[in-house]
Amino acid sequence: MTTVFIISAPSGSGKSTLVSRLMAEVEGLTFSVSCTTRAPRGDEKPGEAYDFIDRTEFLRRIEAGEFLEHADVFGNFYGTHRSALQKAREAARDLVLDIDVQGAAQLKKRIPDAVSIFVLPPSRASLEHRLRARSQDDEEVIRRRLADAAREISNYSLYDYVLVNDDLDAATETLKGIVRAERVRRVRVEEKIRPILETFGQALGV
Repeated sequence: MTTVFIISAPSGSGKSTLVSRLMAEVEGLTFSVSCTTRAPRGDEKPGEAYDFIDRTEFLRRIEAGEFLEHADVFGNFYGTHRSALQKAREAARDLVLDIDVQGAAQLKKRIPDAVSIFVLPPSRASLEHRLRARSQDDEEVIRRRLADAAREISNYSLYDYVLVNDDLDAATETLKGIVRAERVRRVRVEEKIRPILETFGQALGV
């Protein structure tokens, strides 16, 4: 049974670093590479961080119903292709998605038992410092990201878990703990439990 883990956070909260650590340190996970219409940044390579496609192709895929979720973020489209979940199921692995609040809400409607995790920065000042320190955006974009962060954070109560990233090592361990705990939730391990119960036969009435 494939469990879907949705991870959302305001830009600059350290989400990407947390997800990278999670993928490297917990077995049995596969990362969903989102499609986007934005241009690659820095040393980003197609098929790794994102599948970069043009706007016309993205709109065609929306029309064809190919996305589990999609959203317009700062004028660029992002979306999760249905094939990501299918491939994870075929490989018997759990699926990790790094998506925004809009996409998370859509995905929760389609997959109600998906596990949603919201990553919070310790404060607005901390988030602003991180955005400026990475030197990727101009002043106007930073102001827009901070305003958007306030909107995203207001939706934290829609998530199953909220993780404050004030210490990267501690936050990583907490995220790994969430994944491992969800994997042993009773409803997710029924298929493994039944053969064990059968070995006890009539004593358990099975």
